[in-house]
Amino acid sequence: MTPRGKPMHLDDVSKAIIEQLQTDGRRSYAEIGKAVGLSEAAVRQRVQKLTDSGVMQVVAVTDPMQLGFYRQAMIGVRVTGDTTHVADALSRISSVDYVVLTAGSFDILAEVVCENDDDLIDLLNKQIRGIEGVQSTETFVYLRLQKQFYNWGTR
Repeated sequence: MTPRGKPMHLDDVSKAIIEQLQTDGRRSYAEIGKAVGLSEAAVRQRVQKLTDSGVMQVVAVTDPMQLGFYRQAMIGVRVTGDTTHVADALSRISSVDYVVLTAGSFDILAEVVCENDDDLIDLLNKQIRGIEGVQSTETFVYLRLQKQFYNWGTR
């Protein structure tokens, strides 16, 4: 999506570039160019356009446990009033890495990464539950990261 929320039209070559990077985000522009039939410079330009437009990010995905963050959880949040205000406030919390507005029994889902259970308790009590409009929360503690892949492709 573009910053305005309108889908950006992607041609088959741009989709192929995305799929190449989903397979290996460290793949060189020259390698991608050979795979999709473009020059290295053309691939670099397209990748820049895709990242500038917000269509994609190229990042290092880590296992939080390996970095000393031993407690991850998904927090379901019920809201009174404007959900976007609460979502914006949650998005500003450094321990929160994922925020989505939802339909169903929760208005918002927020994924958090903490060093330990005490940090999770502090996050819930001192930050999340103190946000104006938060009616209630339910915490789903992660016991083990079973699967985390981002190579689902394009359509």
